Amino acid sequence: MNKYLSFLLIIFLLITPNTIFSHITESFDLVITNARVIDGTGNPWFYGSIAIKDGKIAKIGQVKTDDTSQIIDAKNNIVSPGFIDVHAHTEHIYKRPKAENFIRMGVTSIITGNCGNSVVFSGKFLSRVKDEPLAINIGTLIGHNAVRKKVLGLDDVQPTAEQQAEMNKVVENAMKGGAVGLSTGLIYVPGTYSKTQEVVELAKAASKYGGVYASHIRDEGVDVVPAINEAINIGEKANMPVHISHFKIAAKNMWGGSDQTIGIVKSARERGQQVTIDQYSYTASSTSLDARLPSWAIAGGREEGTKRIEKPETRKKIIKDLKASLKKRGFKDFSYAYVADYRANPEFNGKNIAEITKITKGSAKLDKQIEQVFEMYKTGRVQMVYRMMDERDVKNIMQQPFTMIAADSGVRQFNVGVPHPRGYGNNARVLGRYVRELKIITLEDAIRKMTSLPAQTFKLKDRGLLKENFAADIIIFDEKTVTDKATFEKPHQYAEGFKAVIVNGKLVFDGEKMTDEMPGQALRGNS
Repeated sequence: MNKYLSFLLIIFLLITPNTIFSHITESFDLVITNARVIDGTGNPWFYGSIAIKDGKIAKIGQVKTDDTSQIIDAKNNIVSPGFIDVHAHTEHIYKRPKAENFIRMGVTSIITGNCGNSVVFSGKFLSRVKDEPLAINIGTLIGHNAVRKKVLGLDDVQPTAEQQAEMNKVVENAMKGGAVGLSTGLIYVPGTYSKTQEVVELAKAASKYGGVYASHIRDEGVDVVPAINEAINIGEKANMPVHISHFKIAAKNMWGGSDQTIGIVKSARERGQQVTIDQYSYTASSTSLDARLPSWAIAGGREEGTKRIEKPETRKKIIKDLKASLKKRGFKDFSYAYVADYRANPEFNGKNIAEITKITKGSAKLDKQIEQVFEMYKTGRVQMVYRMMDERDVKNIMQQPFTMIAADSGVRQFNVGVPHPRGYGNNARVLGRYVRELKIITLEDAIRKMTSLPAQTFKLKDRGLLKENFAADIIIFDEKTVTDKATFEKPHQYAEGFKAVIVNGKLVFDGEKMTDEMPGQALRGNS
């Protein structure tokens, strides 16, 4: 009898574990069901569920959950990692902590401190998240211009050995505080006054802590080739990865030249040097009006620049340089330059310099336009949109495997100014126009460019992939309807097609509105 009972017990255990354990459920904080999962690797989608617990992805695939778990039915929509924007200008993010324009186009993490402009004390900046919660994750670079301004001011000078050492120390301290690398903006004051070796020394200081060298290069127009080579040379000498920001051809008479510039990046990679790039999906850039003036003319700041403009002989030289720069880029006048935000006269917003000049001076002749530029410069910083790129180059750059997607935007205040539409629609535009309509890249590769490639490049160790034990930064969107609504004329329009945005396991956007959740975390380098 005992042998018979033992035999029955063995048979029972052999045939019933699947039926027993198939009914065992687990408790999760959130479960996304009925999902077509694109995991960020570039692989095709697969069907399944994603379970989240304690801000992490706990399980992917077949998930059985109990009644305590919150359920989001993806309804056969795409579920992917949240997008990572590696080129943002959000030093003032704590004033607009929901970062709604980013969140509503699927961005869950941003890297600020680009183009050489950053906070100096990165540790303090990142630690504010604890006391001043954000809806989005935030990391920062340490900016060369900020460092140079702290030590040398805005003057056109070269550092002494002691001053170079002081700048190096500022960079090192920022890296220790959690910066992910060094950024430069070599067309901007005061970074434009620096020699290559100065930047190399600062890059070496960042390289000690595993940083990336992210550069707004010295020229993006006629002299773009030597500018790219300079960036690659700096990275090579500092023994660190190079990332070239908003890669473009910003000169009309250079349009179509992206084959050459892309070729330089490919050659560097073939030599074994890690070089990546990012771009926004538009044929217009955006920066200040100051950038149109010769850097020598605005050394020392706006007060000194104004003095030079008002001095007759110096004014003539500035005018001559402005005309030469226009001709060099292939433009006849400033009709390509649109005002995004001019606080001295908001009625100028959305109009180009030629249009404004016609209104204010009764003539749009070039000399009158230059006078208008001078007048606007004197009143303070003017944010501009420059329509100076070609769609062929945008497409060519986007197709490269080492290209990321980044908006080059700040946190927008809704209905203020006429900013570049990229701050509202950049990622959605890639998915709607370049993936769905033009089929320039596949959906899977577009998501890779926005997720795992940025995470890999900037060493965000548990982001950018849908993978167990990774941070639960997740978005749900309809690839058939996702689109950008923002235009150059009416930029204050949120993207459409996003059904949910989850940051560190918390739902921050429910498809219609922002929630009250503020789960953003600091993304620290050197960890």
